[in-house]
Order: sequence, then C-alpha cells, then structure tokens
Amino acid sequence: QVLLTESGGGSVQAGDSLRLSCIISGRPATTHIVGWFRRAPGKEREHVATISWTGGRLYYSDSAKGRFAVSRDKFANSVYLQMDDLKPEDTAIYYCVHDRPGGDGEDSYYWGQGTTVTVSS
Repeated sequence: QVLLTESGGGSVQAGDSLRLSCIISGRPATTHIVGWFRRAPGKEREHVATISWTGGRLYYSDSAKGRFAVSRDKFANSVYLQMDDLKPEDTAIYYCVHDRPGGDGEDSYYWGQGTTVTVSS
C-alpha cells in the first residue's frame, strides 16, 4: 500500500515562497510518476506538476510554469514542490500523487491527505 504524507503548507503573502514535501511510504519498484495536484475553493482538482521517477521528465500546468518546480529524491522516497512568487489564485489544498496502475481518472493515482496553502494579497 502506497501512503503519501504531505507537509509544508501554510499562510503566506503574495510574492512569498513555499516548499511542499511529500514522503512516499510503501513505494513499489515500478513507480512511474509522482507529483502534485491541487483543489482551489469552489473548483475541481487540477494538475500542477508531475515528474517521472526514473527519467526525471517534468510536466507542468500553464499556471505553474516559470514559478513552480517539482523534484524528487529517490533515496529519500520523497517528492517536492518549490513554489515561488505565490499569488492569491494559488490558494488551494495541494495533494501529493503517485501513479496507480490499472486505475482510471482520479483512480490512476494514489492521493495524499493534502496540505493547505493560503496566499493573501
């Protein structure tokens, strides 16, 4: 069973930075993709940034490009999201994800419990 534990959320001012961390427990040898999604108030969950575990290929949403950076540490079984120049529209619950073979839609990932990021203007 893959368990994902996020940390690093908080309340900040616009323009500030935050670094989210996620520890992956029970990670299988076949890990393919890890990363982050978010759900803003009143909106559906959306992709933020993901990275391939072995090759390090990066995938960013348009809103994340240029401000956020996803990375992973194979030895620490962890994935990170560095968020710079935060904006109020980045306010959301951020979820760590790990691919889940055989799933469909949201079931194609394991999900963490989420960590809340609040950005005030």
